[in-house]
Amino acid sequence: MDPMRILLADKLSDQGLAQLSAAGLTVIYEPALSEKALTSALREHAPHVLVVRSTKVLKADISASNKLELIVRAGAGYDTIDLEAASAAGVFVANCPGKNAVAVAELTIGGLLSLDRSLPDNVMDARQGVWNKGLYAKASGLKGRTLGVVGLGNIGLEVIKRAKALEMHIVAWSRSLTDDRARELGILRVGSPIDVAARADAVTLHVAATPDTHKLANEAFFGAMKPGAFFINTTRASVVDEEALTDAIRNKGIRAFLDVLSNEPSSKEGPLQHPLAENPSIYLSHHIGASTAEAQDAVASEAARVILEYAARGEVPNCVNLAVQSPATHQLTVRHEDRVGVLVTVLDAIRKAGWNIQEMENVIFDGAKAACAYIRFDGDVDSAVVEEISQLDHILAVSLIEI
Repeated sequence: MDPMRILLADKLSDQGLAQLSAAGLTVIYEPALSEKALTSALREHAPHVLVVRSTKVLKADISASNKLELIVRAGAGYDTIDLEAASAAGVFVANCPGKNAVAVAELTIGGLLSLDRSLPDNVMDARQGVWNKGLYAKASGLKGRTLGVVGLGNIGLEVIKRAKALEMHIVAWSRSLTDDRARELGILRVGSPIDVAARADAVTLHVAATPDTHKLANEAFFGAMKPGAFFINTTRASVVDEEALTDAIRNKGIRAFLDVLSNEPSSKEGPLQHPLAENPSIYLSHHIGASTAEAQDAVASEAARVILEYAARGEVPNCVNLAVQSPATHQLTVRHEDRVGVLVTVLDAIRKAGWNIQEMENVIFDGAKAACAYIRFDGDVDSAVVEEISQLDHILAVSLIEI
């Protein structure tokens, strides 16, 4: 049997590496891979598992090796992976949700404090020999002000905890947020992201990057914000219309803290050329939301757990590309004697009928004398096929239902 090989194409903490090595798995550690180098490495090493953090995984990468079975994103988001290509190739994709939530929340609060006290500008002026206490002594302070939180996943909830410690009021929106949950959290629930923008002195986004959230912060969103309000994005660049943000900065005095940019550099080091980087009303950090030692250890440990579960049982925790509901239209239930080859004859009859099996489970009764197979399929139902299966050797009973 081919031993499981794991290609680590991004840095993973020693904790994760130790877990994988202790399990006796073959680990290929090449943390600087990206673009064509990644494709070549996949072709050369033919790994069963690929682990990435910020590195993009494209269709060409997925098709580079027919050995690839699982891609693990060592982080919460997975928009850097071509899910459609992975699903078409039968490659599982898993992530590590919630493990970096505190780190991102801490950076968010850091961004909020930086905007209020103009901390980066303070430091830059001091380093250049400029003393300007009169300018920098005009902060409003955060106590009693309203923070708007859009998205209440793990990160959003951690942000709320920290903002409440600063004695801020919280107004929030999330698809999953109910009035009862809002009362439990001690926050105000509103009906839309735009309602959050209209009520808040500072707004922070914590939504996943999906087609539904693409440019969520758009012209209407920024138009609803208060003049001079703060805007923070530590999630993904795609949720912000950067042109609309630039207009809001120019026309309404909005100030922003961004940890993510459109078309940001794919390498860890190098030049940065981006129009937002030159805007004095924007503070930029280097996509470091999850980059604390504590968070990286937690993420690495979770990535290792996903891999070890898959290696041991073939199960994929946190899998993000399995169908919520298959196209199956009918379920065939076959009770049968637990003997070698029984299900082969059943499946052969199904194949001849042209039924496409979408889901299948076979459970064994106590004593291992009999079993029951649940077969969900899509196809034109023919009662003659059902009767044929019921007459096969060692079949106890057959039933068919529409689902």
